[in-house]
Amino acid sequence: MKERNYMAFLQEASRFIPQERIYTDELRRIAWGADAGFYRLIPQIVIRSDGEDGEDGEEEISRLLQLADRHDLPVTFRAAGTSLSGQAISDSILIVAGKHWEKCYISPDHETITMQPGIIGQRANELLAIFGRKIAPDPASIKSAMVGGIVMNNASGMNCGTHANSDKMLISVRIVLADGTVLDTGNSASRASFEKTHRSFLDRICTLRDEVRANEKLAERIRYKYSIKNVTGLNLLPFVRFDDPFDIIAHLMVGSEGTLAFLSRVTMKTTYDYPCKASAMLYFKTIKEACHAVVAMKKLNKDDSFIVHSAEMLDYKSLSSVNDPVFLRYKGEVASSLLPGVEPGDETGLTAVLTETKACSAEELNQNIRTIEQCLSAFQTYTPVHFTDKPEEYSKYWAIRSGIFPSVGGTRKLGTTCLIEDVAFHIEDLPEATAELQQLIARHGYEDACIYGHALEGNYHFILNQSFSSEAEVKRYEELMNDVKTLVVDKYDGSLKAEHGTGRNMAPFVRYEWGEAAYEVMKAVKQLFDPKGLLNPGVIFNDDPQCHIKNFKPLPLLATNEHNRATGYQLQITSGIPNIVAVCPPLAADKCIECGFCEVNCLSCGFTLSSRQRIVVQREIALLKLHNLEEQAQLLEKQYRYLGNQTCAGDGLCSMSCPMGINTGDLAHLIRQEELSPISMRYKAGNFAANHFAGIKSALRPILALANFGHSILGTKGMSSLTKGMHNVLGIPQWNPAMPKPFRMKNKGLKQAPSSDKVVYFPSCINQTMGLPKKSPVEQPLVNKMISLLQKAGYEVIFPKEMEKLCCGTIWESKGMPDIADRKTAELEAALWEASEQGKYPVLCDQSPCLHRMRKCIKKMKLYEPAEFIYTFLRDKLVFTPTDRSVAIHITCSMRKMGLADTLIALARLCSSDVFIPEEVGCCGFAGDRGFTHPELNAYALRKLRPEIEDAGTYIGYSNSRTCEIGLTTHAGIPYVSIVYLVDQCTKRKENHQSEI
Repeated sequence: MKERNYMAFLQEASRFIPQERIYTDELRRIAWGADAGFYRLIPQIVIRSDGEDGEDGEEEISRLLQLADRHDLPVTFRAAGTSLSGQAISDSILIVAGKHWEKCYISPDHETITMQPGIIGQRANELLAIFGRKIAPDPASIKSAMVGGIVMNNASGMNCGTHANSDKMLISVRIVLADGTVLDTGNSASRASFEKTHRSFLDRICTLRDEVRANEKLAERIRYKYSIKNVTGLNLLPFVRFDDPFDIIAHLMVGSEGTLAFLSRVTMKTTYDYPCKASAMLYFKTIKEACHAVVAMKKLNKDDSFIVHSAEMLDYKSLSSVNDPVFLRYKGEVASSLLPGVEPGDETGLTAVLTETKACSAEELNQNIRTIEQCLSAFQTYTPVHFTDKPEEYSKYWAIRSGIFPSVGGTRKLGTTCLIEDVAFHIEDLPEATAELQQLIARHGYEDACIYGHALEGNYHFILNQSFSSEAEVKRYEELMNDVKTLVVDKYDGSLKAEHGTGRNMAPFVRYEWGEAAYEVMKAVKQLFDPKGLLNPGVIFNDDPQCHIKNFKPLPLLATNEHNRATGYQLQITSGIPNIVAVCPPLAADKCIECGFCEVNCLSCGFTLSSRQRIVVQREIALLKLHNLEEQAQLLEKQYRYLGNQTCAGDGLCSMSCPMGINTGDLAHLIRQEELSPISMRYKAGNFAANHFAGIKSALRPILALANFGHSILGTKGMSSLTKGMHNVLGIPQWNPAMPKPFRMKNKGLKQAPSSDKVVYFPSCINQTMGLPKKSPVEQPLVNKMISLLQKAGYEVIFPKEMEKLCCGTIWESKGMPDIADRKTAELEAALWEASEQGKYPVLCDQSPCLHRMRKCIKKMKLYEPAEFIYTFLRDKLVFTPTDRSVAIHITCSMRKMGLADTLIALARLCSSDVFIPEEVGCCGFAGDRGFTHPELNAYALRKLRPEIEDAGTYIGYSNSRTCEIGLTTHAGIPYVSIVYLVDQCTKRKENHQSEI
């Protein structure tokens, strides 16, 4: 494409799209150019579309498509970017419709749901759960994948099969066509208008329908091909299922991968969410035996009556990648020759089948289990068949299943690419076809490949950890795919793509699988919807027979300065693909396969960069440095400083949705560390503060007093205006109305009765320094309230010596000064060890982020934050009288990571009968001092909080971190204070209690 076309496009687009949503800089084009797949193209322009205003968002897309048509520029749409085979990448214009396209509407009878493309599948299910309903498609990525991608890729999943995939559940769509026309197939006025303006379009749909039906051989082939999962090419099933051209148009969208139109809204039937569920992990000694068992279980399902809802197969490599304990035991027994008739090496036969049954009642569930057990009695399992109906047990099984792809990817050799494909066979062919597929992959030398997936539907995924560092490796992959094509299509007439969309990897084989007649119908549909071929070119339709072995994504080691100094780096470039071969120790983030599972928990996703995108950019910087392109690398580093570094909260919640537990916050801390040197002014300032911490805190109190005085003189509006201007011009921290007054502890002379119940209380340095804000719903600073609550419960409070100079070290860790942080933690540990009489008494810290670091670094004492301490030790010493007042609870990142979210909620429910937990709020983004230095991050993280609070009618909130509470108060419209205040308000001392410490 000529550069002038892009410039003209940009000039016109900027007239109706704010500049902050149009990206042309190098960094964000690279960041947004990557998705979960193993291909990479870098877009020329990235546009973040905004669908929050509904039709205004569609109007924006319409005008963009008209512009693209005028300038002959290709356009690709993306939602979450969890597509795996090159479905949503572009070297032209990438339009993102994820964040800000998240609205949904549930019908009064809860039977249907209308969704914008950016709502996450799991979020839709959360909204439907209160009605006992859910959406039927359930891909393993449902916690991250957005509805637009689920529908447009026809991603189905574990339970929905062909009977309840997006195609079967879809009612209507609202789309924007390539010419900019908006069509709502479920709206009579929109249909009538379309009939007037696009009569020839509808006539062509009807003609194609009639031609397909007139060709009985083709119509029968379509029915046969879609009797199993199949998303190879465009969806032809609507031509034999529907008469109405609008229904055909709507269902053509399913699996079309954005090649026909932009999906702005979809209405789908919901399905019943069975209240009773049970799962079993079944183990078989051979994969063929496992398949025969699956075939037998499939026969238990008749018509619309299902006993077995899913049977997910995991081969030995899948089990090995997640360190499955049964597999490890079996492997050990094989190696030790403890199993008669089993030869060493036969552990590769062990296969698990994760089976689930569901029912309306416990009695029906038990009957289902008995039926399945009777069916399985004809097969030899390695371990006894055991079903569990306990969510805390079976959820672990399903977590393993959902994380297989990233987990296997994490075991790959560094510098190689992880890729996944999915095929389907007819169920009667399953045992032989599965064994042959496993043998075929092994024959090509993929020793670490795995096969897993939806065996009940004959649908498997296979994962390969592939190097593209040489022509031989590329050739090996090409030959594998050719053999897979022969096995699946020629021998078993199965599906080369069962779900996830065709993508670039299977685009060369669409005609081969379907035959000429069907392929010509697909081409006719593409020509009708997209005459110029501008919508997502190269996907589904690609004239290059080798497009699947080009444009591979490099996954190099992250190049920190420390790692650059290590020896053993080599850069190999083959077919234009750079790869790094290294012997030096990797970072945790080097295991990242860019699946995007982390983004659902990344607060800056959609604002600056997400956790995945931070890794993408750092990898690009590594490549540039290895090419000795220092100038380009420095440009990216400069652009990264704000987008990637300063606006990363470092909260680590990304690790909780990453199957490999990668904490991108750790990477942020490392990058901050490398920006410093022992002789830099910032490092010296950090070191000075650590050595004179008591003095620093004393100096902070007058500043807080001055801010409070200014607030009193200028008022909230005047103070906000003044300090905002100073923040913008001078970069000083931003003041807000929740800013506290100064506070100084007076623990000397504290009156308390001696008690056998003792606790060492370490008030965080924040709570030692910060008192209450000017307008506060409580009367005492937290330290005083904490002491009074402990004394109410009969505890004697012990303070460590020289508290003024003590700190957990979190401040320095977050600034990239880990050595200073560790030094401060060591000082604190020594003081607490002495105060607790060598661990005799428990230690309490009143700030959950501080406690999180303390627990991570201090192992020889029992450490608690307030909610856990109260719930564990004070419950039996206090009488709780719950209020009926609605209270909001914010679960801090540190509490989530420590596994204490349920404890905080349970404690709140002892105090109130109406506990409200906002559903779309994760990390608040305050991140220590970042809420003052970068308040825009805090505002973005909490953008959905106030509407939820107002809908719930809640007037006060509680949490467990003072800085978080400042940000929450600022953006929620209600005050937030420590949970300690709620407990104190709702309790009185239980007389004659017995100590349990």
